[in-house]
Amino acid sequence: MEFPLKFLLPALLLALLCPSLHAASRIADSTDAQTFAVDMEKRHGFSRTELLERFAQISPDPRVLRLIAPPSKPGQRSWARYQPRFLNEQRIAQGVEFWQNHAAHLARARALYGVPEEIIVAIIGVETVYGRNTGGFRVLDALATLAFSYPPRAEFFRTELEQFFLLARENGLDPAEIRGSYAGAIGIPQFMPGSQRRYAIDFDGDQRIDLSNSDDDAIGSVAHFLLQHGWQSGQPIAVPARLAGPPANEWLEAGIQPRLLAGDLLAAGVLADTPPTARVTLVDLITPGQATEYWLGFDNFYVITRYNRSSFYAMSVFQLAEAIRQRMPGSER
Repeated sequence: MEFPLKFLLPALLLALLCPSLHAASRIADSTDAQTFAVDMEKRHGFSRTELLERFAQISPDPRVLRLIAPPSKPGQRSWARYQPRFLNEQRIAQGVEFWQNHAAHLARARALYGVPEEIIVAIIGVETVYGRNTGGFRVLDALATLAFSYPPRAEFFRTELEQFFLLARENGLDPAEIRGSYAGAIGIPQFMPGSQRRYAIDFDGDQRIDLSNSDDDAIGSVAHFLLQHGWQSGQPIAVPARLAGPPANEWLEAGIQPRLLAGDLLAAGVLADTPPTARVTLVDLITPGQATEYWLGFDNFYVITRYNRSSFYAMSVFQLAEAIRQRMPGSER
């Protein structure tokens, strides 16, 4: 399968710019960083001088640039390679343990936000193996590198860097001490700074939001995030589908948001357990050299992709959640 040119351009652009990126010894030398500091002073009252002093201590991190860049030789998507990374005995067994240890708060999150316990647990399991792997990068360094040394997504990461400084100030934290992923995601549920400010909640009642150390805050925040993105309590997520032949192009081109009328697919020979009036998306789980696995995704499947915009990711969360629920003693849903 040929890889679309639009996905190669960011990698090619980065490769062309890399010599100049690595030549810059400090983030503070960037004109964009200086403009950012001025803007933060005008709009949020930060000290331009203090921000530039922080940036003077940071050099673009080549590890971050290497990890964020698309592969130079992209391969085909493979569900058979992707799925076992998340649907495995470790994540299932530890997911059951996490649920048992936090049953009361998970039940309260379901009651308040309508999100089943197993979905909350599975997202935390996929993201950080239940808080065991939250990332060892200094978030300030990672975000500054991406904001000022990664042109393909600089605008997004400058916004997240702005949100990060606001988050640290609001919580009385030293930005240099916060650690997370190479992309700037923080804590047990791996929220980006902007998401943490918008959706994170104090769920353990200690009057502070702490996604790095409070499992209960992470539980409530994941559930709140999903609700705010449209989670529908009691509604299905996805069902397996069988196709009589190759899918119609318009089915695949409809996108991840459910826009297809299930009745039209059923009339065309698709076999699936769904009301004909439902709006669905056709999820194609491709593995090179093997038959494609098909599912119909509903609105709640789409909501999971708001956490990570990948159908592989959403299906991994869903299948891990089902495996944990089936293993969990006393779970009848």
